[in-house]
Amino acid sequence: MKLKVEKASVEKGEGLGWGKSLLVPSIQEILKNDSQSVPERYIQELKDRPLISQNLFDSLQVPVIDFSMLAQKDANEIRKLDLACKEWGFFQIINHGVREEIMVNMKAAMAAFFELPFQEKSKCAKAANEIQGYGQNFVVSENQKLDWCDMMFLKTFPHETRKFNFWPLTLPGFKEAVEEYSTEIRKVSNKIDANLSVLMGMDENGLKRKLGEFQQGIRMNYYPKCSRPDLVLGISPHSDGSLFTLLLQDDEINGLQIKHKEVWIDAKPIPNSLVVNIGDAIEILSNGMYKSIEHRAISNEKKPRMSIATFVMPGDEVQIGPLDSMVNEKHLPRSYRNIKYIDYIRQKFAMKMQGKAHTASVKL
Repeated sequence: MKLKVEKASVEKGEGLGWGKSLLVPSIQEILKNDSQSVPERYIQELKDRPLISQNLFDSLQVPVIDFSMLAQKDANEIRKLDLACKEWGFFQIINHGVREEIMVNMKAAMAAFFELPFQEKSKCAKAANEIQGYGQNFVVSENQKLDWCDMMFLKTFPHETRKFNFWPLTLPGFKEAVEEYSTEIRKVSNKIDANLSVLMGMDENGLKRKLGEFQQGIRMNYYPKCSRPDLVLGISPHSDGSLFTLLLQDDEINGLQIKHKEVWIDAKPIPNSLVVNIGDAIEILSNGMYKSIEHRAISNEKKPRMSIATFVMPGDEVQIGPLDSMVNEKHLPRSYRNIKYIDYIRQKFAMKMQGKAHTASVKL
């Protein structure tokens, strides 16, 4: 079955931007017609399928950072952050200051969008030469396996990068919820940035001086339930191209898995927490001291799951490469070449999601 996005929405994009992605059917619409079958294009190769079974590493848990203690410059909490970035590339933050009401409103706005009739959602569909909007990204071939996910990606900061033709502006409360949530998350990300700057041998404003005004993009993920979750992946294994990413998970359903010491581990949800992961840009800037980690999403057969990923990124024209403070020719020689961020991100969007292939391409 082929579900087509109307031609009008395909023509909305302007210029190349960060890249492009092929248009694909909506999983929600596929399931309305047949909720039991899994189309061939979504069935992963045997080696890539998730193991839906009891996790033998259930006792392992992503580190938890108390953000209120970090704000007080608590030495123990700063040490925990440093170790989490070095050994895990992931951590969950509690007491981060974003009010529960704001997170609830954001989740409700996203749910309301994905509950809209397909014709209404299609008004926000990605253009063929765009990454913003409703659809999927990283689809570069008619033959590649697809993820069991519908998504909406919007750039939210700086304000001039917003393209409101991809926003469902007629949906009551959506714009207000996204604006409030993105503003509050920006405050949290500024504090994370300040702490990472210090850990990488600079003062709190070090990364901002080096990289200028940060960009922010929000990806809203809708993972429908699946009759055969053992055959599909919600999102294929990948690392993020960001400086770092903040994820608002579903409080009740496991879905995010991270690769820790070559083993896939569930990032179990903590209500009202945020999951933070190191992105490729910080890996490059830290000269590999902090590594972006492969992660993926799995589906389940009981109920849909949603999550909201906020990406914090350098400006497009910024050169990223190992910081002077992170290079020691004797003990820590330079391991990555310099690259303009827009070139790195275009290179990333030109490929399907495939683990750490993107950072490997800039290693010396």
